[in-house]
Amino acid sequence: MSGPASEKQLRADIVAACHKLEAMGLNRGASGNISVRYGDAMLITPSAIPYDALTPDMIAVMDLADETGAWQGPKAPSSEWRFHRDILRARPDMGAVVHTHAPYCTILADARRPIPAIHYMIAAFGTVEIPVAGYARYGTQKLSQQIIKALGPVQGGSKGCLMANHGMIVGGADLTRALWLAGELESLAHQYYHLLAIGGGHVLSAAEIEDTARGFESYGVQSKGDGAS
Repeated sequence: MSGPASEKQLRADIVAACHKLEAMGLNRGASGNISVRYGDAMLITPSAIPYDALTPDMIAVMDLADETGAWQGPKAPSSEWRFHRDILRARPDMGAVVHTHAPYCTILADARRPIPAIHYMIAAFGTVEIPVAGYARYGTQKLSQQIIKALGPVQGGSKGCLMANHGMIVGGADLTRALWLAGELESLAHQYYHLLAIGGGHVLSAAEIEDTARGFESYGVQSKGDGAS
């Protein structure tokens, strides 16, 4: 198994992840943002830079313990740096955070509809329902507080949530897993949107989701360098 990624590699990985989100149709232009834990700091995408113009040197660095919003780099960090910082502080199980305006997630977020367990893949989020964080203006500490509340603690919390009238956010152990969860959350939202159009679907029980979660202990996307289990 390989060791921790270098800062240079993480910067390149963030840029590649931004391009992947756009290719997947989960973001457009300069919408959305990504952060990755790097020791006691985080690397985060810059503000208002279209993905096709983004380069690794533009990724900002912010100290996770800092309260002032100070940053290092040629470009200012995303206006959403507060919730990235606060998630990485509150959830030590998360090493990367991905925020997107994915179409179906955003539709449900606009309707303020949590996603129930209509498919067993919800178990990948460690919960039986994808919650909706309460609304607050983008970039504010209040929005960060709403998201932290919706995600909950490591034990019993969720790895993702919708953001009322905004979009979605997921966190994973690393960037590979966070990207995977972003795709899975949009897939769940796509399914649920269409189920609502035909009158609803069957919701799996908490016991069924718990059983799936146990199966997931040896299943799912692997990080770079992970060997076969």
